[in-house]
Amino acid sequence: MINKSEEFKPELQELASYAKVLSHPARIQILQELVKKNSCTCLDIVGELPLAQATVSQHLKAMKDVGLIEGQVDGPRVCYCINREKMRQLRDGFVSLFETSFNKCC
Repeated sequence: MINKSEEFKPELQELASYAKVLSHPARIQILQELVKKNSCTCLDIVGELPLAQATVSQHLKAMKDVGLIEGQVDGPRVCYCINREKMRQLRDGFVSLFETSFNKCC
């Protein structure tokens, strides 16, 4: 079976993967917490969200899978932080999209 998304430029596929992973408000709040605190464990984040630990772990995994966050093992826990390079790519991709999208229509 052919995946039509593979026919698009890699940078568009990557931007779409970021948008998809950020489509849940919990993930936006997790990013806000990581920016505010610089790094957090899953339990730190659970304390800030109205979600169970297992649910927060799933959200962290989704964001880590696309590279927006990184996780460093620190003994029995994982400390999460923002992947600054990926966040720059995310920002630049959306800035580029919106700068070129507001030209006169028709």
